[in-house]
Amino acid sequence: MLNEFKEFIARGSVIDLAVGVIIGGAFATITGSLTEDLIMPFVGWIFGGVDFSSKFILLGSVPDGIAATDYAALKKAGVAMVGYGAFITAVINFLILAFIIFLMVRAVNRLLRKGPEAAAPTEVDLLTEIRDELRRK
Repeated sequence: MLNEFKEFIARGSVIDLAVGVIIGGAFATITGSLTEDLIMPFVGWIFGGVDFSSKFILLGSVPDGIAATDYAALKKAGVAMVGYGAFITAVINFLILAFIIFLMVRAVNRLLRKGPEAAAPTEVDLLTEIRDELRRK
């Protein structure tokens, strides 16, 4: 059983998947920072200085000693609320990440199409060249 496990782990696809997950996690952190630290403040500025990350609708009562406007404290206290600002931020983060992955896949597909196989002339191309050369002689 140990040998089978070693063979499974040694497969290229498993190792590639592990590398992809690790890089994806790091990339998600970068994308999260891009959204939260650069894009959302700009979006908030456009909408008149609104901080979307702390926008919410209270559904329950506010405990004593916690400000009704402190999203983090209310969330920590377990107050029922809808955090639509955090959701908007997560959606924008997802869209950015999905678009970047789309661009990466698109670039890889273009590179694969431009490989040596794609550059080789077809039989029709070769025959056309031969015909044209024979006509010239």
